[in-house]
Amino acid sequence: MDLKGVQVTWLGHGTFKMRAPNGTTLLIDPWVQNNPACPEDQKNVGKLTGMLITHGHFDHIADAVTVAEASQPDQVVCIFEIGNWLEKKGVKNLVPMNKGGTIEVGGVQVTMVHADHSCGILDGEQIIYGGEAVGYVLTFPGGPTLYVAGDTAVFSDMRIIHDLYNPSIAILPIGDFYTMGPREAAYAAGLLGVQGIIPAHFGTFPALAGNPAALREALSARGMAHVEVAQLQPGQSLN
Repeated sequence: MDLKGVQVTWLGHGTFKMRAPNGTTLLIDPWVQNNPACPEDQKNVGKLTGMLITHGHFDHIADAVTVAEASQPDQVVCIFEIGNWLEKKGVKNLVPMNKGGTIEVGGVQVTMVHADHSCGILDGEQIIYGGEAVGYVLTFPGGPTLYVAGDTAVFSDMRIIHDLYNPSIAILPIGDFYTMGPREAAYAAGLLGVQGIIPAHFGTFPALAGNPAALREALSARGMAHVEVAQLQPGQSLN
């Protein structure tokens, strides 16, 4: 799987850290401190160029405020409603945007795209409106184009993501129950036309029973055994 110098580190569940050759460092979905899959030596994520949030569920946003305070990202990218909530929590450098928009974060073109999932924010004892769940297409300068699906079911407009952005690698949830499972992820890979998949959102809880082996089987059943599945362990990097 050719990442052309971009380092992708899985911090467990749906949280990823990416570092480009120019030093740009992005964190996707800040859940580290109470993430049971995140290794202890990875819980301090260091200085960030950007923090990207896909949706408001606790397992993707729980540490957004504390990480923003500690890591001082130049830009915190999220959908508009989550941005409004984070602003009230004191988070700085917010870029609240919406689906279809593109901005530049440390030289990386970041496009917010659709995801098919819920997005309520647990704030104290109540769930408040968090807009809609999203994914991101990341186009690295001189590097690959990655599609980060976030939490989602498979949806037919993934074909539009292929047609517009042509990602070569997709980070897809495969755990099932709360997101698509291996069968749906294999179908999504066909819609996207990607050459490689980095599985996410599996194994953290018993309900998330989908696994990379089942994904490989589903790809083979669809005649797509050529699609590489990069099975990372939490804390492991793909270069």
